[in-house]
Amino acid sequence: MTEQQQTSVAALPAEPPEVSAEPAGPPAVRKDRRKLRAALRWTAAVVVFAVAGAGTAYGITRMERTDVPGLATESDGRWDYPLLTKPPLPSGSPGPQAESNPAGTHHADLRALLLPAPKGAEENRALRGTQGWLPADAFLKEIAEKEDRDEFGQRLVDWGLRHIAARGWTTEDGTRTRIYLLRFDTAAVADDRFHGVLFPYTGPAHRMTGTENVVGDETFPEAATVAGVQRTVYDEAEPRGAEHDRQAYLVSGDVLAVVLQSRKGTAHAVPFRQTVVLQSQLLG
Repeated sequence: MTEQQQTSVAALPAEPPEVSAEPAGPPAVRKDRRKLRAALRWTAAVVVFAVAGAGTAYGITRMERTDVPGLATESDGRWDYPLLTKPPLPSGSPGPQAESNPAGTHHADLRALLLPAPKGAEENRALRGTQGWLPADAFLKEIAEKEDRDEFGQRLVDWGLRHIAARGWTTEDGTRTRIYLLRFDTAAVADDRFHGVLFPYTGPAHRMTGTENVVGDETFPEAATVAGVQRTVYDEAEPRGAEHDRQAYLVSGDVLAVVLQSRKGTAHAVPFRQTVVLQSQLLG
């Protein structure tokens, strides 16, 4: 949906006020209408990205700062991402949330579903892998303990990992972002065998490299949920090591997405939330 289209949705008038026999007081609807317009903008932004047209590519408009909780001011540290476009589906193929697609298959190229790096960031070329496919061993290096890496790796073998596509970058302030998309045979495997077991709300089953005390992030706005995408988010509690780490695990159909951000000192919440929401919209 373009910005022009969003504006037209947001500008829908509120329902006409009831006629009252009482004398009219000072106008009081403008404030309520502003609240309604804000709610409509957010609702439209969430709903439109859950709609998939077979064989059609369409743009994901950059959300206005007021559309995402926690991104309300010009100086909030939000990154400058390019305009996003979902890749086209093969002709006649349903989207991952379609009723005619019970396996939740992403028929689009998994590599094209990766969030691009924001403006000014330096890409981590090592995560490109070979022809865009990353070996499982490269992903498993994110897990701190060898026995946990072995256990997770065996799960990937046992439950039919098909591909891993990854992208990473470092921004000017030193924030390192890594995104991994793991694709399985069905949505049930991605959800029941991995997300539901290894990433409970209280904390991930396996400690990621560089992290200490990781807990569920209760500050992540529920209003930023993308339809059709399950999300578990963690933050690293104090005391921390040299870096502050944030983690998100997303499930959309047959894809498990891992979003990791690390920064010396403090990993800021705003660009992390922005990254998680935009990656969710690409998958939804």
